[in-house]
Amino acid sequence: MVADLIGETLDSVIAQTFQDFEWIVVNDGSPDTDALERALEPVRDRIVYVKQQNKGAAIARNTAIDHARGEYLAFLDGDDIWVPEYLESQLGFLKKYELSMVYCDAKLIGQSDGFGETFMEQAPSNGEVSVSSLLALTTNVITSGTVVFKAAVDKVGRFENARIQAEDFNLWVRIAHAGYRIGYSKNVLLSYRVSSTGFSGGAENRLIRAIDAFQRIECQIDLSASEKAVLHEKIKDFEAELSVVKGKQCLLIGDFREARKAFATARKRRNSLKLLAAELLTRVAPRLAAKVYLKLNPAEVPFVAAR
Repeated sequence: MVADLIGETLDSVIAQTFQDFEWIVVNDGSPDTDALERALEPVRDRIVYVKQQNKGAAIARNTAIDHARGEYLAFLDGDDIWVPEYLESQLGFLKKYELSMVYCDAKLIGQSDGFGETFMEQAPSNGEVSVSSLLALTTNVITSGTVVFKAAVDKVGRFENARIQAEDFNLWVRIAHAGYRIGYSKNVLLSYRVSSTGFSGGAENRLIRAIDAFQRIECQIDLSASEKAVLHEKIKDFEAELSVVKGKQCLLIGDFREARKAFATARKRRNSLKLLAAELLTRVAPRLAAKVYLKLNPAEVPFVAAR
């Protein structure tokens, strides 16, 4: 529900220095439709407004694409904010470097440990964007910071047409796999809202969704041998981290036997001195292990405990 935030989002679109665009707003079964439509009222004569039953982010974005007549697509979630130069800068970057897609950096706002930092300080983008770099998570795309040729999105089949997570990541991989050039502008051109109670959920769910997203990619895309190797290594990393999270959850509830087993499983997937220390300490002094974890990582506990 973003009705109380969308006013600032709308203002950021109105303020764009580049004004030759059409504006499509999709109401995907919002439970606060009345408040949303009141917020939209001042700009109703400027927008294409589409209301539909709740079908999830992927189908909502595809609905917007259905109504789009322009050459480019620029996505903006209802609680994010573009700087005034956003469209002008991104379109200029696309044309200068002859790209099919560009994404930028963002300032993090809202209730988050990363408040005040930028997105790329937490999840950097380094090097050329490719299928392998996307799968390795060495390049990381923000959907609200993305401008892309509509023809490229249409060519690869748009967003996955289902109620799933990471549908945007799946699309970027398919665009790269089809040979379209993707570039990263290091400019901070939007504010990206994050929340401890928001879309991301707890650490366990986040990792389960990540594993599912990567497994879907392997089923859907004819990856090269090297790309498959990157994908499998990343799934292995996710599985190791999931075991770590389960070990921490068990520490929190005092199930030390299961905590030790979880850390041992994690170490088999990703051998490290830190995991060895966690396994050994949980074996010989489990209550001390729990105390050390709580003392060193108090801010992490709500995300670990959430399911």
